[in-house]
Amino acid sequence: MAHFVYLSKERMREIEKELNELKTNGRKKMAEKIAEARAHGDLSENAEYDAAKEEQGLLEMKISKLEELLSRARIIDTSNMPKDQVHILSTVKVKNLKNQKTYTYTLVSPEEANLEAGKISISSPVGQALIGAKVGQTVEAKVPAGIIKFEILELE
Repeated sequence: MAHFVYLSKERMREIEKELNELKTNGRKKMAEKIAEARAHGDLSENAEYDAAKEEQGLLEMKISKLEELLSRARIIDTSNMPKDQVHILSTVKVKNLKNQKTYTYTLVSPEEANLEAGKISISSPVGQALIGAKVGQTVEAKVPAGIIKFEILELE
C-alpha cells in the first residue's frame, strides 16, 4: 500500500498547475524540438534528435512522478486541530536558547519542506521536537551538531 502524502491546499494547487503546464506546453514544445531536430536529416547521426528524445523522456518521467504524487496526496485539514499546540501547518516563532536568535517556521510535510522559505518538515529533528508543544514551553531538538533548545514564543 502506498503511503499518503499530506499537502496544503496551496501546494496541491501548485503541483496541479505545474503538471498541467508540463502536459500542455511542455509536451508541445518537446514535439516541436523533436520535429525540428528530425528535419536536420539522418537520425542515426543526429545529436540534436538524440538530445531532444532524451529530454522528452525526462519530461515524461517528471509528469509521471507528479501524477503519482497527486494520486497519493491528501489535503491537510487543520480546522479540527488544537489551536494551542504546534501541529502540521502551524507557523511557530521560536527562540534558539543557544544563540538567542529568533526564527519563524511553518511545519509542513517532507514533500513541502524548504528551509529558505521557513518551511521545515514535521519529520525533521526540529519539526519533531516542536510538534505538540505549546507557547512558553522549551523543547529540545537532537540535531547532528548536538542538542538545540528552543523556547516557543508564538503560535499561529
